[in-house]
Amino acid sequence: MKIMIHAAHPAPLAEQLRAAHSDVTILTCSSYEALPGVLAEHRPDIVYSIRFDGTSGFPTCALLDKHGPRWIAVGGSGVDHLGHWDPDRTTVTNAAGVAAPMMAEYAFGCFLHFSLDIPELQKHKSERRWSPRTMSPLRNKTLLIVGLGHTGRAVARLAKSFGMHVVGTRARPRPMENVDDVRSADALHEVCGQADMIVVCTPLLDSTRNLFDGATFAAIKPGAVLVDVSRGGVVQSEALIQALRTGRLTGAALDVFDTEPLPEDSPYWDLPNTIISPHCSSVFADWDAASMAFFCENLTRWKVGKSLLNIVDPARGY
Repeated sequence: MKIMIHAAHPAPLAEQLRAAHSDVTILTCSSYEALPGVLAEHRPDIVYSIRFDGTSGFPTCALLDKHGPRWIAVGGSGVDHLGHWDPDRTTVTNAAGVAAPMMAEYAFGCFLHFSLDIPELQKHKSERRWSPRTMSPLRNKTLLIVGLGHTGRAVARLAKSFGMHVVGTRARPRPMENVDDVRSADALHEVCGQADMIVVCTPLLDSTRNLFDGATFAAIKPGAVLVDVSRGGVVQSEALIQALRTGRLTGAALDVFDTEPLPEDSPYWDLPNTIISPHCSSVFADWDAASMAFFCENLTRWKVGKSLLNIVDPARGY
C-alpha cells in the first residue's frame, strides 16, 4: 500500500505514520507544483493532504483525475478546495474535530476582547490614566452559532461554562447538547436579531456563499460582535465593512478572508474595531501531529474494512 503525504513539512508526519503503520510505503511531496508529476509516477493508493499554501493553485485536478488516489485524507476540516468529486471513485475524509476546542477558545478570546473593552483598557494604560469602569459579563448574553458541526458544538460547550443562552442554526435542525434552541438555516435573519455574539463556523457551500450579506447585517442586533472562523466567502466583505463602519457591529474578529494572505490595501487593516488573524484559529502546537494521529486511526479502519470516520459527502460539502 502506497501513501503519499502532501504537506509543507512532510518529514515529521512521515515518521509518525511509519511508527504507527510500518507496513506501508510512504511517499512525500512538499509543493503544489510537483504533486501532479509525483502522483503520475507513483500512483499512491491514499494521499494525506494539507492545504498549506492557500487555495489558489492547489492541484485539485491531479488528485481527482482517473489516476488519482482512492482515498484523499484532508488534514484540515475544509474541503471546498477540492470542488466536486465522484464518491464512487474517490473517498474524501477530513480531520474536522481535531482543532475544534482550539477554535472555540479563539472565539471566546475574541468575544472577551470586545466585551471587556481591552483596547480602551490598553489606551488608558498607555495614558497612565486610572478610569473606573463597569465590566460587561458574557453571562446571560445570547450567542448565535451558525453551523453546529464539531467547531460549533465545541463553542456551545464553552458558552455554557460562561452561562450564555445558546442558539444555533443547521441545515437539519434537531435537539443538541448545550444548545438551547436549534433552528433551521432559513431562520438566520430571525435569530440574528436576538444575538449579542455571533460565531460563524459553517463550511463554504453554494448555499452558504455570501450568507452574511447586507440583508443579514441589517437583521443583526445593533452592537453585536461577530467572529468568523468559517471560510472566506461565507461573509460578504463589503457588507461586513459597512456594518463595522456604521457601528451596526461593535466589532468583528476575522480569521478567514476571500483572498489570503489579506492584501495590504484591504480596508480591514484600517478598521479599529476588528481583530485580524492569518487563518490560524485552528493551528496550535502539534496540531499537525494530532491530525496525523487521526489519519493513522482511520488508516487502521481502512485496513480491516471498517467504515472510515469523517467521510465527506460531496453533495453536502461536509
